[in-house]
Amino acid sequence: MGGSYFRTTNLLSLFLGVILLLSGPASAQLRQNYYAKTCPDVENIVRRVVTAKFKQTFVTVPAVLRLFFHDCFVSGCDASVIIASTPGNTAEKDHPDNLSLAGDGFDTVIKAKAAVDAVPRCRNKVSCADILTMATRDVISLAGGPSYPVELGRLDGLSSTAASVNGNLPHPDFNLDQLNSMLAKRGLSQTDMIALSAAHTVGFSHCDKFSNRIYNFSGQNPVDPTLNKQYATQLQGMCPRKVDPRIAIDMDPTTPRKFDNAYYNNLVQGKGLFTSEQVLFTDRRSKNTVNTWSSDSKAFNAAFIQAMTKLGRVGVKTGKKKNIRFDCGRFN
Repeated sequence: MGGSYFRTTNLLSLFLGVILLLSGPASAQLRQNYYAKTCPDVENIVRRVVTAKFKQTFVTVPAVLRLFFHDCFVSGCDASVIIASTPGNTAEKDHPDNLSLAGDGFDTVIKAKAAVDAVPRCRNKVSCADILTMATRDVISLAGGPSYPVELGRLDGLSSTAASVNGNLPHPDFNLDQLNSMLAKRGLSQTDMIALSAAHTVGFSHCDKFSNRIYNFSGQNPVDPTLNKQYATQLQGMCPRKVDPRIAIDMDPTTPRKFDNAYYNNLVQGKGLFTSEQVLFTDRRSKNTVNTWSSDSKAFNAAFIQAMTKLGRVGVKTGKKKNIRFDCGRFN
């Protein structure tokens, strides 16, 4: 990476710092190099664990990325999605919307936490929420996406219930208004939403999440007319009627193992897998952004970094509603 990248990153860091000052008392506790005195090597420790997992399986990338999204969207970025259910409580991870979260995401965070706590001066100093945030940045970078400075200082939440998930995660059939509304409640703009949607440039989907678009879209159109015809035929071949529900396919049909702006090229070509994706191109309010980012990877990367930073500020825990967990999977 050349000098221009670092200049851009430095300017972006300054811009994000200004936003942080305006974003309220909870997220104001976040800052880069938060652990400089308590655990100065924490980012390298986490990165080593994430890199080892990535070398074992590419699934680590979408698994960690989805874990971060599902955590932050529900009750803020507090690692509550990692908590295991107990006889007295059904936790977030066991809500139907979270059952498809891949185990590699949880395993990455748990192993990174163990590696951090194995360093005496770091033990019980770094939250699971921050470890998930760092791991998310690292998997994006390992998959070819942008690297960026992460704000740290989150604490772990003390509550995790399946009921809290209801209505708090976007669904594959959402239209633009529904997507914008859900993001606006978390302080995120339409531009942020379009940028974050590119997380689907990596990862997999089960056939039942989009089967209505290729078999029974409407009475007049069994196949969604916004779908590229060749792509629709390809999807029918991979996901026949009454397919095994465990079958999953790549969400990005062109570069499924690379985090890049090909996601937007796919939308321009009618190859968005979900209604909630293709609408970003079919709705005139978002179409121009999709067109721009389909041909300008630098502009997309900058927007994605900004959106991820803003998402990472959602629901930061303060006061008595937090601590640092000894074990990411259970409360202290």
